[in-house]
Amino acid sequence: MKEILNHLFQHNTLSKSEATEVLKDISKEKYNEHQVAAFISIFQMRSISVDELAGFRDAMLELSTKPSIDFEDAIDLCGTGGDGKNTFNISTLTAFVLAAMNKKVIKHGNYGVSSVCGSSNVLEQLGYKFTNDGSKLQRQLDTSNLCFLHAPLFHPAMKFVAPIRKQMGVKTFFNMLGPLVNPLQPNMQSVGVFSLKLQRIYNHLFQGSNKAYSIVFDLEGYDEVSLTGTSKVITKNGESLVKPESFGTIPIMQESIFGGNTVQEAANIFLNVLDNRCPKEHLEVVAANSAIALSLYSPNIELKQLYHQSKETIESGLVRRTFDKLLAASSS
Repeated sequence: MKEILNHLFQHNTLSKSEATEVLKDISKEKYNEHQVAAFISIFQMRSISVDELAGFRDAMLELSTKPSIDFEDAIDLCGTGGDGKNTFNISTLTAFVLAAMNKKVIKHGNYGVSSVCGSSNVLEQLGYKFTNDGSKLQRQLDTSNLCFLHAPLFHPAMKFVAPIRKQMGVKTFFNMLGPLVNPLQPNMQSVGVFSLKLQRIYNHLFQGSNKAYSIVFDLEGYDEVSLTGTSKVITKNGESLVKPESFGTIPIMQESIFGGNTVQEAANIFLNVLDNRCPKEHLEVVAANSAIALSLYSPNIELKQLYHQSKETIESGLVRRTFDKLLAASSS
């Protein structure tokens, strides 16, 4: 590690293969926690390269646990986190909206590191039982159109890194990796990122795949459409700027989508959206992000129409029923 650190301290980067080998060696606990923390910190002080992120991704996927699940078209919906905005669990709720609309969702997620409540925190709080058992995940997908892959169960090689990340308490390149390393690699993905630079890197990586994708960066700094201003969206077909007016609604205030100060508060917000007892801003933001994801299936339908379909799905109670089916399946 000393040689690697000196190489990086001299403003050099790693090749794709070097990045892969370093992360594999970290997983084997070849380095102590201080060396790993120093390595992680380098990427806090300079931007990660495409080759470095691709190499880290390849290592994570090679080392991951891959459950046996039968599916054809499926989508993952997530954000990198790390935007420091502490919004409520928008992408997780979006996953349930799409599942309620008969889209197969294989969501990859984790506990929050740089925020109060990640997707794993809120689902665990509400009674979801994590598993990496393929038959159980298959049952969840078959009964509710959704299954959840709790990252630590599928990336056991990263167990050594988890407490280091928690102690650091800031976004790291592992935030950037999260949406890239779903072990089942669904063929569709709607992902939010925390910077324009990372959005370009993701686009470069996704362009070399058969994946249908949308990559979202909200210009107010969010890793999702916040409806507080303009968002930039990149797909295989190019780039576009999306405004609240694109969905037929008006801008909202940033404080209206705050996610609470505790996991319990976040869980309460989550349930209120499921039950359509939430502030209208919460419903609108979830519907807007759902519309972006749905546009991957229906690129010729206007976002306004997809937005209204998403709102109607929540208001109908279908999303709550989908959530209840998933909870029941996870407990059986």
